[in-house]
Amino acid sequence: MSGSELVSIALPVRNGAERLEQVVKSVLAQDYGDIELVISDNASTDATEEVCRDLAAGDPRIVYHRHPHNVGLLGNFMHAARISRGAFVRWIGDDDRLDPSCISRAMAAFAADARLVLVTTQVAYTGPDGVTRTAAYDGSGLGSDDPVERLREWLRLLNESPLLMDPLYGLLRRGPATGIPRRNMLREDEIFAAKLALAGPWGHVPEVLAHRNTRVERLTKVARRLGVPPWQAHVSNILQLRELLRWVGSAGHVPGLTSAQRRAARAAVLRMYARRQRRTVVRRGRKVLSLLRPA
Repeated sequence: MSGSELVSIALPVRNGAERLEQVVKSVLAQDYGDIELVISDNASTDATEEVCRDLAAGDPRIVYHRHPHNVGLLGNFMHAARISRGAFVRWIGDDDRLDPSCISRAMAAFAADARLVLVTTQVAYTGPDGVTRTAAYDGSGLGSDDPVERLREWLRLLNESPLLMDPLYGLLRRGPATGIPRRNMLREDEIFAAKLALAGPWGHVPEVLAHRNTRVERLTKVARRLGVPPWQAHVSNILQLRELLRWVGSAGHVPGLTSAQRRAARAAVLRMYARRQRRTVVRRGRKVLSLLRPA
């Protein structure tokens, strides 16, 4: 498919020399004609720089930038998008891969509906056990013209299977991708997605067109990778609640919402938090009971 608008694939990486060639190959194999691959190297200490410079020398669609100092995971993530030139931006992990029609199918959805700020696809996730899992999303709330309905649907998905939707790895219009402020904290990806839901309707391609490798990590370890205080792991839900309430309560953050819509948005956030807290209490209760059972 020949593209009339440039699409940027933003690839943040740190010490990914052994993983990069597969993801780069999958990006360059897209059947959409007008793409660039922007690699932002976060001061890698392995052979990432050499690998990237060799790849960039072999294809003019690759743009390579190296930070002299570690700017943090989120900082590098955002930098990769900001230095790109495309009207549309998609992030990709350094061990992910795309099917050849991933970008063209998403761009077709944008062409069919000018309202959209984001188009997601179904994703296949492979865990450390080698098993690949996926789940089909068949809802319609994220495509609504009502920002509160879109927010409710996203918050509902947060308490459902994480396999259903991965907005952070969808294709975005440049404005929301680079213009929505982001705060380095735990669960930031979920918060950013809620901001995207308020920003405009989403489209979804119900086909597996992207593949990601996943692992389950303790929040304290995630905090270290993000460079945030470890104590945040113990109050991550509260911090997420506070950030979401701050965002929906400000006219400057979400212009155009009526007072009634802001009240409805705050209520939706509080309900999500209450459901999540109930699940946490139940899970901890089961853990305590298992410890009390005789061997």
